[in-house]
Amino acid sequence: MHKIEDLVAIMARLRDPDNGCPWDVKQSFETIVPYTIEEAYEVADAVDRRDFADLCDELGDLLLQVVFHARMAEEAGHFSFGDVVESICSKMITRHPHVFAEARADTAEEVLVNWEAIKRRERAAAGEVDTSALAGIARGLPEWQRAIKLQKRAATVGFDWPDVNPVFAKLHEEIDEVRAEFVDGADPARLTDEIGDVLFVCANLARHARIDVSTALRQANAKFERRFRRMEAIAMESGGTLEARTLDEQEALWQRVKAAE
Repeated sequence: MHKIEDLVAIMARLRDPDNGCPWDVKQSFETIVPYTIEEAYEVADAVDRRDFADLCDELGDLLLQVVFHARMAEEAGHFSFGDVVESICSKMITRHPHVFAEARADTAEEVLVNWEAIKRRERAAAGEVDTSALAGIARGLPEWQRAIKLQKRAATVGFDWPDVNPVFAKLHEEIDEVRAEFVDGADPARLTDEIGDVLFVCANLARHARIDVSTALRQANAKFERRFRRMEAIAMESGGTLEARTLDEQEALWQRVKAAE
């Protein structure tokens, strides 16, 4: 059975300027990043489908991305794959003092509070001047994910609603403000601002419900696609197309498919 050292050696061979693969040799951090992101989403998709054989394969693809980046970094004299392993092992030990030291954390919530406190101390020790509770949240994240992280960080210092009811009230308030913008003429800049507020509150609602926003949206997308494709199939079975039907007829088909599920 192959070991991680074999994968590291394979990548080194692929990146060899003289005898490696022309495609692999040509790549850079910037060109590989989109593949890294894509592989992470494919892992999530395999988990959603509960396809563990595919998950094993997709995790291998994601691991390859880590090895690829580490190899390019080693070639440039920055760090090696071994340094990546050392870094993450040290981080996990340091950030879990309730497991590897004498600290206490009896709930998952306490673990998260301690985790953020440790990260703040690490940033301070590294000389970071931004002392905000929101410091260190990456700007390259998908915006829905960054919204959740901002909200969670704010909650660590007590800035959070005590339960879900005020979130519902805020959501209704923001929807009313969007509706008012349409009444006033639907200025694009104002609508962007107000709809952004709605989405931010929706992310907060999901957080309070302990629901992953990405998972919820993926499921909603899959449900819409499944139902829409079934509508198209029914229209074809009757000798026509979905496009040829009126909106009322299409809505009737949608309700029929929905009821059948």
